[in-house]
Amino acid sequence: MNAVDLPLVVGVDGSEPSLRATDWASDEAVVRGVPLRVVYACLWERYEGAALARDLGEPSAQVLPQEITGAAVQRARDRHPDLKVSAEVVFEEPEYALVRESRNASALVVGNRGRSGLAAALLGSVSLTVAAHAHCPVVVLRGSHDNQATPPVHGRVVVAVGEDTENSAAVRFAYEEARRRGVPLDAVRAWRCPAHETTDHPLLADAPARLHEQHAEETLAKALRDAPPHLELRRRTVEGHARRVLVDASHDADLLIVGAKRRAGHHGLQLGRVAHAALHHSACPVAVVPQPA
Repeated sequence: MNAVDLPLVVGVDGSEPSLRATDWASDEAVVRGVPLRVVYACLWERYEGAALARDLGEPSAQVLPQEITGAAVQRARDRHPDLKVSAEVVFEEPEYALVRESRNASALVVGNRGRSGLAAALLGSVSLTVAAHAHCPVVVLRGSHDNQATPPVHGRVVVAVGEDTENSAAVRFAYEEARRRGVPLDAVRAWRCPAHETTDHPLLADAPARLHEQHAEETLAKALRDAPPHLELRRRTVEGHARRVLVDASHDADLLIVGAKRRAGHHGLQLGRVAHAALHHSACPVAVVPQPA
């Protein structure tokens, strides 16, 4: 199957965040012109059974897995009657099932928390693990996205530009997302001047900071040198910690895009500090785009 034919996958579990993810994923699938695949992965029903789950008061006893996927499919079809939608129940840990699904998906969409998430948690473990290990871009639905990918609410997409500017998968993904939505792309590069490089000399006070800002501008220029000619592109260098700069930018964005390196043979969480902070604190949906090391 060609990349352009790969479905958009949304992970559901019957929770309110997963229903909002279904709405957003439906819009995104229509914009991309690809089918939507609804996946519910669970272990409880397989290994314990509905009767025991009911005795123990588990929420999974309230509905059957097929009812959860069926409700999501109906929700997507009600929203977009012409959208091709399929569904599957997978009896496996959600983290493993969704990461496997990502091998044959154009992108994967998940809610920020599921039914098993603690109310005080900033991000569910499933969302975090999938974002850290998926083979395709993962969109985690955070913030006030109004349950829709289109039409744009704020009218802009933001991409974080890192130090590695060669063949950035996140930047390429950002070009396409902005183009599909018909909105400007804000490319943001944060920079800082370490305290030990500052000086009190009045003639040199701004020199160290200016060098760091200039380096940020050059990095941004290199990363965007292959930008599509008809894309409205806004280049921004901002002084401050990248984590704070991007979270601030997310407050008036429809989508925040960050990259995450994938290191061969590494099985821990493969998320940098910037991507991790964005997933926990962004005010809008976050797309984590894998970048092979």
